[in-house]
Amino acid sequence: MSRRYFGTDGIRGRVGEFPITPDFMLKLGWAAGRVFAREGRSRIVIGKDTRLSGYMFEAALEAGLSAAGVDVLLTGPMPTPAIAYLTRTFRANAGIVISASHNPYDDNGIKFFSAQGTKLPDEIELAIEEQLQLPMSTVGSDQLGKAKRISDAAGRYIEFCKSTAGGALNLRGMKLVVDCANGATYHVSPKVFAELGAEVVEIASLPDGLNINERCGATSPAALAHSVLQEQADLGIALDGDGDRLILVDHRGEIVDGDEILFIIANAMYQQGTLEGGVVGTLMSNFGLEQAFKRLEIPFVRAAVGDRYVMEQLAAHDWLLGGENSGHVVCRHLLSTGDGTVSAVQVLKAIADSGRSLHELKQGMTKLPQVMINVRLASRVSIQDNAEIAQAVKAAEAQLGEAGRVLLRPSGTEPVVRVMVEGEVLEQVQQVCTELADNVENILSKLVS
Repeated sequence: MSRRYFGTDGIRGRVGEFPITPDFMLKLGWAAGRVFAREGRSRIVIGKDTRLSGYMFEAALEAGLSAAGVDVLLTGPMPTPAIAYLTRTFRANAGIVISASHNPYDDNGIKFFSAQGTKLPDEIELAIEEQLQLPMSTVGSDQLGKAKRISDAAGRYIEFCKSTAGGALNLRGMKLVVDCANGATYHVSPKVFAELGAEVVEIASLPDGLNINERCGATSPAALAHSVLQEQADLGIALDGDGDRLILVDHRGEIVDGDEILFIIANAMYQQGTLEGGVVGTLMSNFGLEQAFKRLEIPFVRAAVGDRYVMEQLAAHDWLLGGENSGHVVCRHLLSTGDGTVSAVQVLKAIADSGRSLHELKQGMTKLPQVMINVRLASRVSIQDNAEIAQAVKAAEAQLGEAGRVLLRPSGTEPVVRVMVEGEVLEQVQQVCTELADNVENILSKLVS
């Protein structure tokens, strides 16, 4: 059975446009409830970010789950990784997050977590899709699910985040600027850092239902960089709307991205002898990260883009650490999914343990110049097993030698091939990328003309 609704990261779209509608969410809650009710009396945790539409979808999901005979635990606004944690803590059968992550307020979506706090297995998602094709029914009145609000959800999550530092971290004397993207972390993450002893300056922590991710947060760190310099802070922490993504700013106002964050955490664990294996990046991880790990003799593998694929590779290798340059960092020994606040705590621990600043710690890796050109075609065409494309890539790689990398990534949703080139000299990288993009366009245009 092919998927109709679930993508690689749940179900997402524009509010009011199918399937992001209240009637569909009612049916989705019922369908999910039917699947999990097969395990006997079940309960599901529901959390959300700060989008105005979250109230509507929360009520619809709750009603659908109740109709299927499933109990509901409501957390209110909470980061996505907090729902993964609370699902395990309350021994729930599943967790549901109402969020569109870093998207603007007029998008929304649904993410599911298993009882273990991981992404749902494919067979469960397919079973839910199968139930969605059936007419909705309601269990007997004596079997309806009950709903209960978890009053101490925020406090539980705050204590968990603090515990990941190992109990000895004291941030007294540090000044931090924390950008909550007007999202789900607004009432928890600043408290984590303050309770660890830091002086915290909050920005974008006044959500109104419409301002989530608006010129703030991990996808727009310019405001954070300005605030760090203005406040003369030691560093800045930017989270995205649902709190699973992290971007940092050092005391000089320089952006520290997911690759650099991943390196800092990995290097600290390596120095302490707790890394246990290698590190997982993605196809988009900067080549400089790979080179840095090679110098340290830390194994490194690349997964497809997406935290689902990072998790798959971590599980396959039984490794602890992985992430994306966008700021999704997974500390698998601490939590079953990426968590921006937990990742920030790990970086702060590395700073405290080493006595070095964030700016100094990021010098352990050198990001190489990266250029990407989108080649747009008249229609989608496969580049797999295309001999001419392979020859063009080989020629580009020969120009770069061992100090560079070439990547071709077809878009999964539009007729676009992304041509990316990395190398040590920006001018050469730009030239190689432009030439390769022209070659790719010429070769593929003949196939779609």
